[in-house]
Amino acid sequence: MTIPLPDIEATAVLARRIAGRLRPGDVVALQGTLGAGKTTLARAIVAALGYEGEVPSPSFAIIEVYDPPSVRLPLVHADFYRLDDPSEAEELGLDDYREGAALLAEWPENAGGFAHEPGCLTVRLEILDNGRVAIVEPGLDWLERGAWT
Repeated sequence: MTIPLPDIEATAVLARRIAGRLRPGDVVALQGTLGAGKTTLARAIVAALGYEGEVPSPSFAIIEVYDPPSVRLPLVHADFYRLDDPSEAEELGLDDYREGAALLAEWPENAGGFAHEPGCLTVRLEILDNGRVAIVEPGLDWLERGAWT
């Protein structure tokens, strides 16, 4: 499904839709070129989960963790841009971070990808002349939560 994102409010609406359905064990795989809006959408999802502080980009730290009560559910925000090999995600202890938490994954392909998981929601962001679009591909677990239209 393609969702137009002509402005920041449209991005916030999509973030609220995702946050409202997000469960522990889920992955939101954010794909797109540099500047496509992955971090903007991730920040909006974190905010929609109840976080009121500054949401740093995990570009350098690679992993940022958010725990209740500051968010509705345990959340890991990871930016895998700097990984050269998927094995590096394992070395970071990603599986330990994910235990009982949802994962927002920027550049998921650098960590080996997550599309094979039933709890993966892939959101590919693309830049267009009049803004951006999100191409949403829900995994089986997300499909069972209702339609996106």
